[in-house]
Amino acid sequence: MKFAPAKPPIYGQTLDSLQQWLKSAGEPAFRAKQIMQWLYKKRAKAWDEMTNLPQSLRSTLETSFDIAPSKRLLDKQSADSTEKLLLQMADGALVETVVIRAPQIGVGLNKSRKTICISTQVGCAYGCKFCASGLSGWKRDLSAGEIVSQLIQVCHQEDDSTPRAEESIASFDNVVVMGMGEPLANYENLLEALRVLNAPWGLNFGARRITVSTSGIVPKILELAQEPEQFRLAVSLHGATNEVRDAIMPINKRYPLETLLPAIKEYGASKGRMITLEFILIDSVNDTLDQADALAKIATDLSAHINLIPYNAVPGMDWKRPSITRQDRFHDRLKNKGARTTIRREKGHDIAAACGQLKLQTESAA
Repeated sequence: MKFAPAKPPIYGQTLDSLQQWLKSAGEPAFRAKQIMQWLYKKRAKAWDEMTNLPQSLRSTLETSFDIAPSKRLLDKQSADSTEKLLLQMADGALVETVVIRAPQIGVGLNKSRKTICISTQVGCAYGCKFCASGLSGWKRDLSAGEIVSQLIQVCHQEDDSTPRAEESIASFDNVVVMGMGEPLANYENLLEALRVLNAPWGLNFGARRITVSTSGIVPKILELAQEPEQFRLAVSLHGATNEVRDAIMPINKRYPLETLLPAIKEYGASKGRMITLEFILIDSVNDTLDQADALAKIATDLSAHINLIPYNAVPGMDWKRPSITRQDRFHDRLKNKGARTTIRREKGHDIAAACGQLKLQTESAA
């Protein structure tokens, strides 16, 4: 299902497409660079702020493009400094964006390293058994402009609290595309958005600091491997054998490990970058030592890093988080097998920071 807003988000435009639009509107193409500077460097929130543009052009832009395609409905702060934004799009659709802060020694929270987790779809069609995003199904893809607007929301928010260095454009350090939805199922819009993020006329944000996550759509992994940008890849594995993965991730029936793992290896070889394997630990489902042994073998073969993530409980689901003892036992087994691994204790549990939880709570309360 596609959503066609009355006015497309300006953030979905590239420099080339905006130049073409200006020409068709009888305006000089050089105005495109001025507009992009206002949007991304000067962070204009309204067309009238663009004071070096003629009033007639500002009026035409206002009738043609939406400069505020998303509206912040909720902003929840966790005790561990994680922050979740619930954003509403023009059609009322709700999506989530998460700001994960990693405080640095000797500096205040405002100067912490910030990783932004963005969404690419309203809901999700892939039905992973542990995830809240797909509980109400897939509604639609986000446009490129709606994806970029999540980052602009964060930039505006950070600008209000932290003075921005003159040379800085982005107000964050890393971007992970692993919020609501399956990013590679919205491939074209995702790439357009990431190229706006990466472009020197956009947010000028390095591709090596952008991680694209997937549950394992093999053809799109191979397609992404051929793109020129050096995006990092994270694969939501969550099961180290087909039997376990089949039980919790329906996509494995279409792209089993025998198909998925070679595609991951090809991506790593084409980019020369280490792949990350995401592995949510679920009590008595995938946290056994047999799974740890199989996972260590996979990671070693792929020269991949494993992120262990204790399950973030979702109301209405039967899954449980393993005890600390079981988490540590699994982690230690991986290390003893020579696998590179990190256990990431949960962030934002008190604000429902797992994908789709805040949206689900808000819709249920409506």
